[in-house]
Amino acid sequence: MKQKLASLAIAGLTAVALSACSGAPTKTAEAPKAPAVADKPMLTEAAQQALAKADADVKLANAHFALWTTAESALKSAQEAAKAGESDAVIKHAKFVSDQVARGIAQLSYPSTEPK
Repeated sequence: MKQKLASLAIAGLTAVALSACSGAPTKTAEAPKAPAVADKPMLTEAAQQALAKADADVKLANAHFALWTTAESALKSAQEAAKAGESDAVIKHAKFVSDQVARGIAQLSYPSTEPK
């Protein structure tokens, strides 16, 4: 009797497990979508170079602990303009970044204002 009860329990659990697995949705393979290049305007070469220079300038200023928040904000604005494909705005913000970084690094050579 115990053996028959155990066999029925195993059969029942197996049936429940198999029915749960058969009802699971299967994922079908989809063809990879091509990137939407035509939808996004491209940056000019000058804008790409200006953005790369601004990024390098910010890293340099950050390494010297001379990064001004205005330069950091302008870099974010340049990156957002790059995502939108606005080359003129990228160049404008990138030039501002480079100017602010140059001033921040130059400030390191100024005399200290701390009282002695």
